[in-house]
Amino acid sequence: MHDFSCTNPDDMNYEALAKKARYFKQDEKGVATMCKIMEDMRNEAAQQAEQNKATKMAIRMIKAGKMPLEDIADYTELSLDTIKELANQSMQLA
Repeated sequence: MHDFSCTNPDDMNYEALAKKARYFKQDEKGVATMCKIMEDMRNEAAQQAEQNKATKMAIRMIKAGKMPLEDIADYTELSLDTIKELANQSMQLA
């Protein structure tokens, strides 16, 4: 567990782990790889958050019942099939 809390690979006890940490923290290619991985994770999280927000908004719009499902799909940029599924789920819970 000590090695996982180390920020400096030179302070690690397990050489294989230190070698990998050194690669991702100090080697130019390793740093670039880690940056790409972190950027992908950030983009994926942002996309998921946007999807969740659109889904919540669609559910509120469906429950309000003032707009056709096609319009809700258009405004939330969710597929019509997804909107129909959300509408069916909302009806079952009501």
